[in-house]
Amino acid sequence: MTDPANATHIRQVATVFVPVADQDRALTFYLDKLGFEKRADFPYGNGSRWIEVAPPGSTNTISLVPPSEGKSAGGDETHCAFATADIEADHSALRARGVDVDAEIARKGKSRAGLVSIEATIEDPVPSQFFFRDLDRNRFLIVQSE
Repeated sequence: MTDPANATHIRQVATVFVPVADQDRALTFYLDKLGFEKRADFPYGNGSRWIEVAPPGSTNTISLVPPSEGKSAGGDETHCAFATADIEADHSALRARGVDVDAEIARKGKSRAGLVSIEATIEDPVPSQFFFRDLDRNRFLIVQSE
């Protein structure tokens, strides 16, 4: 049981930051290729721009941040996973839209690369899952909701 004197008022993950080299190009990818919706797009700070996108109906968002926020754009690490009710349909749809997706869906009896390091191998991932990469090589995991 949580001690009320030590409890916080934090109730959910709100935004995941994704470094991108070109915010306009990334925004187009997330809207057109992934079918996300734009939740915010406004200037802030000294000439910076804040952009948030999300899957329709999601309470969590992805912020497409410029490298000026402290990290170079892209990379091959995964810090975010998305849930899907139909992994086969999403794998096919993303592939048809030209998104860089794994050739196969990983599931029991298969393996996939590690979340943070592609040098690691995860045997028999359950539930079914696959990675996709955005234009900056940011890697995301899509997992079948059970």
